[in-house]
Amino acid sequence: MERTTLQAAERFVVSRKLAVMTDRYVVSRALPDGSAGEVVAFAQQELLSPKDQVTVYTDESQERVLCTFEADTVLDVGAVYTVRDEDGSPIGSFREKTLTSLLRSTWVLDQPGLAELTGRERNAALAVLRRIWDFLPGTDFVPFAWRRHFDFTEDGRHWMAVERKFGLRDRYRVHIARPDLDRRLAIAQAVALDALG
Repeated sequence: MERTTLQAAERFVVSRKLAVMTDRYVVSRALPDGSAGEVVAFAQQELLSPKDQVTVYTDESQERVLCTFEADTVLDVGAVYTVRDEDGSPIGSFREKTLTSLLRSTWVLDQPGLAELTGRERNAALAVLRRIWDFLPGTDFVPFAWRRHFDFTEDGRHWMAVERKFGLRDRYRVHIARPDLDRRLAIAQAVALDALG
């Protein structure tokens, strides 16, 4: 998909694919009924990488890079993830707000020239329940099936939403209401919510 066509898209579907030693995500343009249409990105993260680094390709052939994101430090805590285009030039960044995220995951998405967007889990009770689930013995291989929604706002205005559908499979709907938000940055952040969350 051409960059201008990608930038015009407002809705995407992000699906996680099962793989050995890697996390893989297929990003598709959403059809009017909410189902997945044309593939616009394919992300892959090596699970044993010393730093969180993800390459996002334009499709599953992995022939052309759409963007990459990488932590600025080996430690996840307080890391800033810089998103770069196919030429390696930075297009924005995101980071998790560590203290706020202890109870309710909160991210800050930053694109030069735009005000920062703050993304927070919509349902505080589900956020706490998810944290309790993570500490229960035997749940390592049983995914948390309930919905998980993030709203990205600026001064109370909703500019982006990432909503996890109910089920054992990780599948998200992404809706972007801000036309000047770089879709590559938005896709990277949506993937990161699952890959790094």
